[in-house]
Order: sequence, then C-alpha cells, then structure tokens
Amino acid sequence: MDTTPPRWLLPAIVIAQLLATSLWFAPNAVIGDLQEAWGTDGGEGIVTTAVQLGFITGTLCFALLAIADRFHPGNVFLLSALVGAGANASVLLAPEQFGAVLVARFIVGFSLAGVYPVGMKMAAGWYGGGLGRALGFLVGALVLGTASAHLISAVGVTWDWQAVILGTSALAVVAGVIARSVPEGPNLKRSGAVRFAGVFRAFRVPRFRATVMGYFGHMWELYALWAFIPVWFMAYGLEGQALSMAAFVFIGVGALGCAAGGLLVERFGGGRVAIAQLGTSALCCLLSPLMLAAPPWLFAVFVVVWGITAAGDSPQFSALNARHAPVDIVGSALTLTNCIGFSISIGSLMLLEWLQFRVEPAYLLIALLPGPLLGLLAARPLWTRQDGD
Repeated sequence: MDTTPPRWLLPAIVIAQLLATSLWFAPNAVIGDLQEAWGTDGGEGIVTTAVQLGFITGTLCFALLAIADRFHPGNVFLLSALVGAGANASVLLAPEQFGAVLVARFIVGFSLAGVYPVGMKMAAGWYGGGLGRALGFLVGALVLGTASAHLISAVGVTWDWQAVILGTSALAVVAGVIARSVPEGPNLKRSGAVRFAGVFRAFRVPRFRATVMGYFGHMWELYALWAFIPVWFMAYGLEGQALSMAAFVFIGVGALGCAAGGLLVERFGGGRVAIAQLGTSALCCLLSPLMLAAPPWLFAVFVVVWGITAAGDSPQFSALNARHAPVDIVGSALTLTNCIGFSISIGSLMLLEWLQFRVEPAYLLIALLPGPLLGLLAARPLWTRQDGD
C-alpha cells in the first residue's frame, strides 16, 4: 500500500473542516434577528453554551463507544455533517421558540463531535511524521471559522438571516461529501468491540499525560479569552466597527499561529513549539492590565502576539496527543481529550461571566492565567524532544 498522501488530501481535510465547523458559529452573524424573534436583548451566551454542551456530550459518547476507531472516519464525518446541517436548518421552522433553538444548537454541537476530532484523526492517519504541520493548517481553519462572525460585523454587510442559516447548512453538506472522499490512512488501525475503559488506557502513557495536561491548561484560557476579549478592548476605548475588527484580528491571527507553529515543528519539535506559545500567552495574561495604558502601536503589537500564541499551541498539543496515544484508540483518545478540554472551557467562561460584574475590566483576564501556568508545569517533559515529536 502506498503510504504517501496525495497532494490534494490535506487541503481536502482542511476545507471540509472549515466548511463544517461554520455550523458552530452560525448564530453569531444573525443573533440580532433571532433576538427580535425571541423578544429579548440577550440569549447569545445561552445559545453558545448549548453548542458547547452538545459538543461535550457528543465527544463523550463518541469516545466511550469508540465510534471514531470502529468505523471509517469519512463515513462518520459525512453522517455527522448531515445531522448538524439538518439541526442547524431546523431553526427556520420555529425561530421564535427559544427552547427549540437551544435543542437544535445542542444537536449541532453533538454532531460536531464527529467532525472536529474525526478530522484530526483523518490527518493522523496519513501524516504520521508531519502531523504537527498538518494539524497546524487544520486547526487554523477552525480558528478562521471562529473569527468570521466578527468580520461580518466589522464590514457591516447585511445578510438575510435565513440565507445565512441555510448557507452554513449547505456548506456542511459539501464538507461531508469532501470528507467522504478522503481514504483511510495507513498509520492507524480499526479497533474491535466497544471497551468503555479502553480509552482511558492512553492516560497510562506518561508523555500522553503531559500533552493532555498542557492542552487542558490551554483550553482554560482560549475560549473564555475569545468570548471576553471585547470587554478588554472596550476598556481600552474601542467601540463599534473598531471593536469588531479588533476582535476579528485577535481571533483570526490565531490561524497564523497554528500554521506557523506547524512549520516550526521540524526544526524545534512540537513540544517546544507548544510550550513556547503557551508560555508567551501566559505572559500576555499577566501583562494585560498594563497594556490598557500602552500607546496604540504597542497595544496593536501586543494584541497580535497574544492572538497568535493563545491559539497557536492547540494543534501541537493535539498532534502530540495523537503521537503518544495507543495506536488502536487514537480517535477515541483525541475525542475524549476534546471532551474534557471543552468541559474545562465552560468553567472558565462561567468564572469570567461572574467576575465581569465584580472586578475592573482591566483585571478580568488575569483569571485565565492559572490555566497556562499549570499547563506549563505539567508539560515540562515535552521540552525534551523525542523521535517523532
């Protein structure tokens, strides 16, 4: 069997991932129209949490049932994308029913458990030695999808909200078809029967434990940072279009961090690249109150550096997780670590939601510092490079 991946394969996985994960943030671009239907000014946080909870539930089920390791990943991706597209479009049936929208968004989140981790497994099947580079582009695509809603707001384009919802569902269907065309890679093998305790076997591997603990520290910071960075920007005096553009730049440059980190792996090793980015992001957390008094040019440089490093370590931690997990449970191990990581992110989101009414905005993001610090301590063994890292 030819183990050399075709040139089209990585772009296909990246495009499929980008198109399918547009479901994750579809309501962000049309939240104003949905709020009119609900008769409220709020609800966006609850809708986002519903997706996160659905993703957590889905990843837990996928991991315990070893779905990603028992079936062709292309089939899993396709079916998940179709379910997600249908659930996303179902919002059009009763947009004024807030409860129904929450159920639909939960199902979307559940279906994404068969997209994001499974896409990483598809890459792991072909890019054993260059997985860090491959996942750099893969996660970078996800980051760009996250930032897109802020770009729409910044450029001031008016979209018919029903068209946006249907459009993202159509993109997810296309993504599923693309993913189904990707053959199984030679670096992985199918697992047998369901073994509920089997996936936890990965945590017995010391180097795997080090990588997942670093990843968990990263997850404590990332999603809460993305959610509350506009609050910090407003404390600097940004508003309106400038605020939206700053949020887009902050999140969007994370894709550059993912891709650039992947290119540096061969020279420095994935562990060192991840630790360097996690450490830089931790330092930015610490300095964030001081930067609100910085001149605009320094503030802009700081924002770009923080945005790059906050997201840039994610694909390297994921690549190392795949590298050090037992070969027959790679998909389930990646899915379970995603589940735990996103559960951790809800904790930090809720903490900042509570703190924002009790502390000055300048000091709000300091609460994210313990995650990167503890992640750095746990990931110290990764600084010593091993073959394949």
